[in-house]
Amino acid sequence: MVIHAEADEFWSYVGDTSHQRWTWYALERETGIILAHQNGKRTDAMCEQLLNKLRLFPIRSYSTDNWQSYAKYIPSAQHHIGKDQTWKIERMNLNFRTHLKRLHRKTICFSKHETLHDTVIGLYIERHHYKNFSYAKS
Repeated sequence: MVIHAEADEFWSYVGDTSHQRWTWYALERETGIILAHQNGKRTDAMCEQLLNKLRLFPIRSYSTDNWQSYAKYIPSAQHHIGKDQTWKIERMNLNFRTHLKRLHRKTICFSKHETLHDTVIGLYIERHHYKNFSYAKS
């Protein structure tokens, strides 16, 4: 099985907007299944951690936005940059914000602790993307 992955990150905050929290993740384009996710800061190290998790999969190509961290760790022959290649993951970002009120940009429902914030996002991904999926079925 050859996988084409889309990778992106979205912004949220814990406590107040000065405490930024980023969720990095990658999905398989054909099925929309999230392959891996990582919460933290918007740094090269976080990008590298996400891409290390993806090494378990036979990924032939990656599509990302123009964030410079991706170009540092993805070989240019495998890397496609542009919004025309990331429409599926950008739609998924909107789904996250729609389903999880704590991810809205302006809300009174926000996370107070990083651990709880990361756990809620992880549970959402588990429930909506991993629950009934197995690569053995493919």
